[in-house]
This record gives sequence, structure tokens and C-alpha cells, in this order.
Amino acid sequence: MIPAPVAAYLRKRGVRSWTISGSAEPSYSGAVIIPALAESPRLFHTLASLAANPPELLERLLVLVVVNHREDAPAEDKADNEATLRLLERGCPELSMLDLAWIDAASPGKEMPAKGGGVGLARKIGADLALPCLDYAGSTPLLIYLDADTLVEPGYLAAIEAHFKSVAAGGAVIPFRHQRPPTIKEQQAIDTYELFLRSFVVGLEIAGSPYAFHTVGSAMACRAVDYARMGGMNTRAAGEDFYFLQQLHRVAGVSPLRGTVVHPSPRASHRVPFGTGRSMSRTLAGDEQAVVFHRPECFLILKEWLTLIAGNPDADSPLLMDRAAELSPQLAIYLVQAGFSEAWSRLRQNNKCPMSLRKAFHDWFDGLKTMKLIHHLSATIFPCCGPDQALPELLKLAGEPSAAGVTEQLEALQRRQFAR
Repeated sequence: MIPAPVAAYLRKRGVRSWTISGSAEPSYSGAVIIPALAESPRLFHTLASLAANPPELLERLLVLVVVNHREDAPAEDKADNEATLRLLERGCPELSMLDLAWIDAASPGKEMPAKGGGVGLARKIGADLALPCLDYAGSTPLLIYLDADTLVEPGYLAAIEAHFKSVAAGGAVIPFRHQRPPTIKEQQAIDTYELFLRSFVVGLEIAGSPYAFHTVGSAMACRAVDYARMGGMNTRAAGEDFYFLQQLHRVAGVSPLRGTVVHPSPRASHRVPFGTGRSMSRTLAGDEQAVVFHRPECFLILKEWLTLIAGNPDADSPLLMDRAAELSPQLAIYLVQAGFSEAWSRLRQNNKCPMSLRKAFHDWFDGLKTMKLIHHLSATIFPCCGPDQALPELLKLAGEPSAAGVTEQLEALQRRQFAR
């Protein structure tokens, strides 16, 4: 009963070096994939928060923990993962309502490779092995991504189920708010970082970008068939969530979910070169450049560029490049570097319908190219700044009331994005 796209994906690209331990029958309406790397103190809090969801939703849901590390992982990480595997094998009466299974990607001979191993591969292992366990006849099964240090609310599963019953898009991003850390200094650091994340998405909204959504690995879900259609999870050690959602948007669309909030950890970490953990580490170490904000002018140039494309589907590359240079010489420089002229000529040749051309353009001028343009403008004519310089105008452009200080500004953007 496995659909053709899923069967083809598993045959061509599915992982085969690992297996599922614990209960896993081919009858689930969805699977929650939880990578766990040295997370024994936190994993079971995450599972307990998931277990607080309604029993009727949990009973047909596979909860799959991917205990993982690379071959060259530190000894303390390996020891922690060994402890996690023992705890999973022993079982926990408090979690009996979960159909809990796990994948051992940590024991000798089962570790992920030193090259190419990381959270992206761990997410892929979990999703690929979950696919044959799903019931494609009785439902449209889902893959839900969570992290082992992230807490969910009792309405988490109901909100996800309701969302996918009401939208056509194959992917969803779930609202998030970081957990409260133990110290004021840490709270200020995570508030500033979260404000940066939200301000970037608001800037993309102002610009009219179709990529105006958060890319948080512990706050995303998709239909299993669309996971297969878009080629599955990439194996990047960092940024896998960004590239996954970008590709999912191209193939099946990504829409914001409402009705629940997930709560990632705000802890400092050096595991990946960017993201929450690294930002917290740098901020707490006194690095004043750890979190800087893009000026609103960057997003306004992006808006003008996207408006120019949308309004001129019949224009050739030279005309559009001339118009781009009038908008901003630095925009034109970036477009040359990105190979726009060649790409636009090809896109026009292959897409005669304006609607098809527009989609093809946004598939080419994707989230990565969009982010690189903002970074280019910030590195040249509109240097990054602090939130006190960026946020007042950004809030005004977004139609939000003025707010003073990081805390009020963050609350304003949280209200905006939770209500979408």
C-alpha cells in the first residue's frame, strides 16, 4: 500500500544501514522524529511533554528517537548516548501512552560517519525508517520533527492534525518561543537572538517574499508523501532545516500553523557553526557582534526587486538589469554574481505562462539567494546595526505599534507571528 513516490524514494535514496528497535507496526497516521545527541538529561522531559497530548491522538502515532553521534564524537557524548539507549531499552512507565521506538545510530558499528554525519543525517534516518511504518490507505500520514531538548504543549498534536486537514500545502512551520533560561543574562541573550530571527522573517514579509517563514528544525512538519516527492531530508550538519523547508516549499508549499507553540531550549552550544546554541555562546562570552540586525532598507530593496519581476514578465534580461541598477547599484552587482541574466532568459524560454514563470523565478531566486542578497546589502551600503536602530522602522513598515526595547519588540513580533 506504499504510494509510488514513497516506494521510489526509499528504493533510490532511503537509508539502509540502521533499523528500528521497539514497537513499530505499519499502521501509524504519523511519526514524530526526535534526533538525540547526548540528551539523556533532557530527552525524557520532551517525551513527557508529548505524552500530555490526547491519548486518541497518541495511539496511532509513532514516536521515534534517533540516538546518534559521529564516529569521531567526544567520549562524553558517546557515554551519554549509551546511557540514553539503556534508558529506552528499560522503558518508562510514565511514558506508556507513547508508542515509543528508537534507532541506534550510536553503538560501535552503527555510528554515523565522521564525514557527512550530523543532525541532518539523523533527521533523515528517522524519517526514512518511519516511512514504511505509516498507514497510507487510511489517512494522509505526517512526519513531524521535534528536538530532544524541546517541549511541546498539550494541544500540539491536535493543532498539527487540524492544520493539515485545512490546507493544501505539504509542509508546515510551527510557532516557537524559547524556554525561559535560569539567569537574567541568558534571558536577555535569547530574547535578542529570537528578536533577530523574527525581525528577519518580518522583513521578508514586508518585501513580499514567499520564503517569509521560520526555519527551526524542532518546529516543522510535512505530509509523508511530500517528504518523498521533494527528495527527503538533506544530510547537512547544520542548516538542514533551512534547506529542507526551502526545497519542500518548491515542491509542495509551506504554510504557517497556528494553535500551538513549541519551546526549544535556549542553552549555549558549540555543536554547530551557527544557530541558537552558537549565538548564545558568543553573546554570553561578550561578543557584541554575535547578534546584529539587518536594516529595513535592505528589505525595501528586496521588495522593489520582487515587485519589478512580478510586474514585468515580458521584459528581457538587459531591461531588468538596467531597472535593478536604478533601484540599487549593489542590487545589480549581486544579480550579476548570482547569474540572473542567464537564468532569466532560460526561465522565460521554458515558462510561457506568467504564473508558471513567477513560480520558476521564485524557485530560482530561493530562500538562499534572498538571504544572500540581504547579507550583500548589509555588507556594502546598509551596515548591520542594533535592534534599537532596526526595529522601530521595521515595526512601522509592518503596520505594528511602536515598541521600545528588546522585550517589548519581541512580544510584538511574537503576537504577530503567533496570530498568522
